Amino acid sequence: MIKDVGNHKAAAPSPDISPADYGPHGSPEAMRRFAQYMQQGMAMQLDAGTRDLLRQELRQDLRDEIVKELQVELREQTRAELREEIKQEIIEAEIKARVDAGLKSRIEAEFKACVEAEVLKRLRVYIKEMEMARRRQFGRSTETSSAQYRLFDEADALAESSSDADDQAELPEENTRTTPRKPAKPRGKRQPLPADLPRVEIVYAMPEDERTCPCGCTMAEIGEDVREELDIVPMQIRVLRHIHKRYACSRGDSAPRTAPTPLQVLPKTNASNNLLAMLLTTKYVDAMPLARFSNVLARCGVNAPRQTLARWVIGAAQALQPIHNLLRDHLLDSPVIHMDETTVQVLKQPNKKTGSPGYMWVQKGGPPDKSVVIYDYDPSRSGKVPLRLLAGWQGYLMTDGYEGYNAVGRTEGVEHLVCWAHARRGFVKVVQASKGKRGRANEAMDMIGRLYGIEREFADATDGARLEARQSRSKAVLAELRDWLDKMLPLVPPKTPLGQALGYLYRYWSRLVRYVERGDLPIDNNRCENAIRPFVVGRKNWLFSDTPAGAHASAVVYSLIETAKANGREPYAWLRHVLQRLPYAKTADDYEALLPWNLSALELVEEAIRA
Repeated sequence: MIKDVGNHKAAAPSPDISPADYGPHGSPEAMRRFAQYMQQGMAMQLDAGTRDLLRQELRQDLRDEIVKELQVELREQTRAELREEIKQEIIEAEIKARVDAGLKSRIEAEFKACVEAEVLKRLRVYIKEMEMARRRQFGRSTETSSAQYRLFDEADALAESSSDADDQAELPEENTRTTPRKPAKPRGKRQPLPADLPRVEIVYAMPEDERTCPCGCTMAEIGEDVREELDIVPMQIRVLRHIHKRYACSRGDSAPRTAPTPLQVLPKTNASNNLLAMLLTTKYVDAMPLARFSNVLARCGVNAPRQTLARWVIGAAQALQPIHNLLRDHLLDSPVIHMDETTVQVLKQPNKKTGSPGYMWVQKGGPPDKSVVIYDYDPSRSGKVPLRLLAGWQGYLMTDGYEGYNAVGRTEGVEHLVCWAHARRGFVKVVQASKGKRGRANEAMDMIGRLYGIEREFADATDGARLEARQSRSKAVLAELRDWLDKMLPLVPPKTPLGQALGYLYRYWSRLVRYVERGDLPIDNNRCENAIRPFVVGRKNWLFSDTPAGAHASAVVYSLIETAKANGREPYAWLRHVLQRLPYAKTADDYEALLPWNLSALELVEEAIRA
């Protein structure tokens, strides 16, 4: 715009200036002013300064217009260039996307293959670990070899058999063998059926018209072919009606009399002694929960709820308590007692949270011909429990390394032994994890295997011969093992699996080697662990006890059944015999006569069959 020209008076434009001087692109404002000057008659001659000033202002206006035009042209040019750049970027992006897609697919395929390989590798490791854990918890022990006894036969590990192949599996042969391998049992030969089972004869004879020989004579009987097959009669449930005849004097001189009836273990129930024996057998021998047995009865049309069956079990156990007490007396007469414990869940325990575990304590002792197995339930696992159970007893106590038994071991007159099978277990885990590579753990297992080889060699020998072998041979192996242990302890970190196995061996060494003091002492606690196995099997089926009374009843019945089995007596036959005569027992001699070793196994079976 035209600015103020100072003190110059407005004058008309010079006559020699015309709109043409502003060019075709003169600004409208300049044109308007020129016209204004012309209209006002101010077209007089401008001085040179004013003219120059006006010309500069007009050029500036023209510059602004040109700059705007150039900006528009530059904008369009830049837009076109930018369009081409964006187009090129899009093309390049599409090409890159296609390349990346192929590369991505290849990378994903390779990654997937790597992941699958890694997953497969880890899965194999997990499967192996699960298999090892399953064998430890459920399967049969496979730690035996031709040169040693069964070493690890803990109840939880024997609760279920793995398979036939697992049951037959053995560890690699030991480096040394003291005795030849026993011949394998013959297979494929059918065993004869028990002779004491009742027989039903079915005779097959040819009709008279088929006995004619082609020659015309009648064929005579010259012998017979006998084939026996095992048959079973489904469980028959019946009702015993006890009819008591009443008698009275015809003249009324005396009170009426009623014919006596056999006494019952549970007289206020409608359960016979035979039914109670079958109920206890199915639950504690066959591991059938009471709910399932209730269903069995229901299929036969008998309504017997689980709660009713539970009351019968508890009542029968209370009646059998004197037998349990008598067995404990015989147990405490034993110079050697095996002891172990396992968990049992009791839902309604006083002063404990629901689901808190209780414990079933198992003790086994007695001579081979009078073996005793005692179960006891207690909600605690503290050292006070074995102190209470073994109060007043003196002898050798065999246990695992659980610290709760230490209090008993410190009791005067009690010598505490620790199981070699548990000491060996730590080295077994290390060997299994080594995937066939021999290491330091194998050295320990070889020496422990030699100890068991000596025990195997003298298994049927007298206590004196076994003691002599232990003093002359086992002590030398123990000394070698101790030297090896002292060398390994500083070299192996204590928190490693091998270090833990060495620590266990070092910590319980004095109790582990004590078995060589006598010939009748055991080398491990396998006898007690085998006694726990039936309870563990049953627990997997019936899962829990509802009340402490039920758990105590289970302890009593398990004690009687396992003691009967340990002495070669059929549990149902013996229980039936005991329950029939238990109501008439009054003295200690009466109860003593009912113990398994005082009854003939054959007579018990025949008595059960006749019933």
